[in-house]
Amino acid sequence: MGIADPSKRLEAIPPYKFQELEQQIADKRAAGIDVISLGIGDPDQPTYPHVVAAMQEAVTNPAYHQYPSNRGRDEFRAAFAEFYGRRFGVEIDPNGEVIPAIGAKECIYNLCFAFLDPGDVALASDPGYPVYTGGPILAGAEAELLPLVPELGFAPDLSAVPADVASRARLMFINYPNNPTGAIVPEGFFEQVVAFAKEHEILVVHDNAYSETTYDGYVAPSFLATPGAKEVGVEVFSLSKGYNMTGWRCAAILGNAEAIQTYWRLKTNVDSGLFEAIQMAGVSALEGPTDPLEQMNATYARRRDLVVSALGEIGVDVASPKGTIYVWAPVPEGHTSTSFCELVLEEAAVVISPGSMYGPSGEGFFRIALTAPDERIEEAVERMREHLS
Repeated sequence: MGIADPSKRLEAIPPYKFQELEQQIADKRAAGIDVISLGIGDPDQPTYPHVVAAMQEAVTNPAYHQYPSNRGRDEFRAAFAEFYGRRFGVEIDPNGEVIPAIGAKECIYNLCFAFLDPGDVALASDPGYPVYTGGPILAGAEAELLPLVPELGFAPDLSAVPADVASRARLMFINYPNNPTGAIVPEGFFEQVVAFAKEHEILVVHDNAYSETTYDGYVAPSFLATPGAKEVGVEVFSLSKGYNMTGWRCAAILGNAEAIQTYWRLKTNVDSGLFEAIQMAGVSALEGPTDPLEQMNATYARRRDLVVSALGEIGVDVASPKGTIYVWAPVPEGHTSTSFCELVLEEAAVVISPGSMYGPSGEGFFRIALTAPDERIEEAVERMREHLS
């Protein structure tokens, strides 16, 4: 065994798929090809000016230059509590039901180490964010897939979970509005989740990354607004997508006080907390004007309509999503997810994501991210029309 050989635990998970996408883009561009990337969901617009201004002011304050507390600043926790009350009608105790997270990815990963032991199971939405399955494996536990059923509005059939799996499950990862499908939560599904979690004593983790990115008048709910949800669950709220803050790594975990205490206990042994200047910028995001968010959503809606129309012209029929920054569409007949995305890359020099990279139930679909300037999206869809019609 070599000195730099990875652990068996690390070997058990495949390379992170977005690294492969980034390498594909780099290789093509190095060869002089003008590649348009619609594969990775990283907003192309800058963070809102009032958030940047708050950060500029905060970063000059020496009080924020020392170690932060994992528990978070009072202002940060209070801002989240007030936001959840105003936006979702959810009462949050700022002293025990919310603490910062260094982005949703970190939070989801660390929850696996806080709650899972070898032999335990995490139920993970399929297709879904890869950390839902990678995190449990790295924690020495197992990830059992919850296939999202298109006929159920891309919700899992909880009655299909085998009894022996449900008995070993300690975590359940769900996410609405949903990445990668763009689906909104079907009516009554959160209530089903609460009942299922109570029956089997499972901690529900709702990844609420896209609640502020919605269209056509749809307003996304919080899982914590569901009766009984705080008894069985937590919600991870990220500022990354709605506020164009992916690089800031600013999020929070809210909900069940006992679960948050356990997560906090792990965090004190893992990192030293979220930079307090970023926390103060997060306060500004939550308390600031909503006009920039509304304008950003209008931009995404325009891009969505452009993509959906273009796909229709090349024979790909897809419904317009009401949330997220993605269009999820079936691959044309005769293709797999991977073969179609490879064809688009080779013929049109456009990067899109194969659905299979999000789990077995993603096979037969592809995902387009709306996170490129309008003119680049227009060019991308024109290339697809030209080469794939």
